[in-house]
Amino acid sequence: MDAKFAWAILLASSVLEAVWATALGLSDGFSQAIPTVVFAVTATLSMIGLGIAVKRIPLGTAYAVWVGIGAALTVGWAMATGVEPASPLKLLFIAGIVGCAAGLKALPTEKRDEVTEPAQP
Repeated sequence: MDAKFAWAILLASSVLEAVWATALGLSDGFSQAIPTVVFAVTATLSMIGLGIAVKRIPLGTAYAVWVGIGAALTVGWAMATGVEPASPLKLLFIAGIVGCAAGLKALPTEKRDEVTEPAQP
């Protein structure tokens, strides 16, 4: 798997994270059937995607991007649908989260091969 594919999988998994987080809120403590099923399916797929992505992207970077993009999309959706009020500061901070995730993507993040021999002095 190449790095571009790993990043695409990670982005898709981040979107699914926002879907399951939103469905979790709509499930009313898992008492509503459809949001509960959406939560279970998308949470599973999101975790699988994250697991696939970390084969090429270091875990710390992948997790930070996954959480950041997922959180930004979740809050953005809540503001767009009127569930949560929007404010200029909230938008600024969400933009900061997205900017930090984009910065992590811009850095070299491919996993290094594990060293099997000790370093020579």
